[in-house]
Amino acid sequence: MAVKAIVQLYPTIPTLPGHSREAGRPLGRDRERYQAILRDWARIAVHAEELGFWGISTIEHHFHSEGYEIAPAPGVINAWLGAHTKRINIGNNGYPLGTHNAIRVAEETAVLDHLLQGRYWAGMSRGYQSRWTDVLGQHIGAQATLSDGGEVDRKNRRVFEEQVELMLAAWTEPSVAFSGEFTQVPYPFDTGTPYPAADTAARFGAPGEVGDDGTIRRVSVTPAPYQQPHPPVFVASSTSDESIRYCARKGFVVAHFSAPKRTVEFARIYKEQADAIGHPLPLGANQAPVRWPHVTETSEAFDAALGAYDADIFENFYSKFFTHKMPSDSNTIDNMKNSGLFVGGTVEEACRSFEAEWNEVPYEYSILIWHWAQQPTDDLMREMELMATKVYPVIGGLAPPEEPPRRQWAREVRTSAEVSQ
Repeated sequence: MAVKAIVQLYPTIPTLPGHSREAGRPLGRDRERYQAILRDWARIAVHAEELGFWGISTIEHHFHSEGYEIAPAPGVINAWLGAHTKRINIGNNGYPLGTHNAIRVAEETAVLDHLLQGRYWAGMSRGYQSRWTDVLGQHIGAQATLSDGGEVDRKNRRVFEEQVELMLAAWTEPSVAFSGEFTQVPYPFDTGTPYPAADTAARFGAPGEVGDDGTIRRVSVTPAPYQQPHPPVFVASSTSDESIRYCARKGFVVAHFSAPKRTVEFARIYKEQADAIGHPLPLGANQAPVRWPHVTETSEAFDAALGAYDADIFENFYSKFFTHKMPSDSNTIDNMKNSGLFVGGTVEEACRSFEAEWNEVPYEYSILIWHWAQQPTDDLMREMELMATKVYPVIGGLAPPEEPPRRQWAREVRTSAEVSQ
């Protein structure tokens, strides 16, 4: 089966030869270097489209003064890339819903879906970086989580799932009334909202927006998305079985930030849950392993690429969150390779890695992350071409962007009382 391959970029302000990230601090606010990498973003998207990649995506992260992951406005970037391309699907992985208002996300993504005429997907996440998640999520009481099952994690999950319900309702229902643990629509929910133009809304708006007492009792979120019932939803996940079961119940695509062995387990959990609720799927459907690849001339060059393009952010950032169990006597390059997330080497070695993983589970999607522009644009595009023409053919080749939308179940309508439970 052909693979729906996605190029995902983690825009990184590069350090210059002979200079350090410390010497240029704070690189995240360097206007000239950000402007330089921004202009190449569209060039990479066009190249991905020409190579036959199914999608291109970005992320949403904030406050990266160090110069890592400068991606605070994914919707703006999605629209800009859409203006430079014609066929490739575009999205992000994803909006941390606890730091947003779900209705605003529904509006923005519906507009993006129209701008892209249906070649858009909406990625969602729960948020794991406290520096910015806790600041931007304070309006709803959301805090960052590392999925440890604790009180903060449980509340983060309740916030996320409630916001998803509200977003889905905003996309799919002519008008919305919603009373949850964290959000009310309208506000206040019990008394309704006085509105000077209520008579106009009653005559011309969606049925039921105005109650018998003349107050706003429902809201109609406009526009409706271009795709029906809504844009496909991707959800980023790394460690939680509960998240996988939730996504299976919703029909969401899972972006797995997990090592190959754990990703296989998650794919099986997803299939079991989908089968159990009456939506049987082949193993691997709606699944997307996330990998950081390098395709090089020699094995030694693979290690050199990891050192030049990835070791800085891995050692000084990722390891603070996810790799505390790595052996203390091993070096950064070995830790990256042992994580199972960084893969590649020669074309033959890269083919073996991907073939072994897809022999376990024939995943529908594949997400590739590059730390561009720490890795220069031309070198990135060279690797993209090798992945498209040499590596992906061993697991079925590239599925074209014109493939039908992925499977997502119709939203289960819940009452206000059910939402608050």
